[in-house]
Amino acid sequence: MKTLDLSFKTSLNKVHHVKLHYANDNLSKEVVSKAMADLVAAKLFSKDGENLVAEPLAAKYVETTETPIITAKD
Repeated sequence: MKTLDLSFKTSLNKVHHVKLHYANDNLSKEVVSKAMADLVAAKLFSKDGENLVAEPLAAKYVETTETPIITAKD
């Protein structure tokens, strides 16, 4: 499974990640940049007065591979 991991700088200069588990895995750099800019402009994410998505930093796809050790019996 691929996850789109968007990294933002917060208003307190920390790094905050927004992870989208069901995102299209063929998005262009321009589309992702625009979406990140829109999230910053919307100012939707805040906690205790801190803007969690103040400035876009990076975006990447993270692919997870599961390897079962013990499985449930059918």
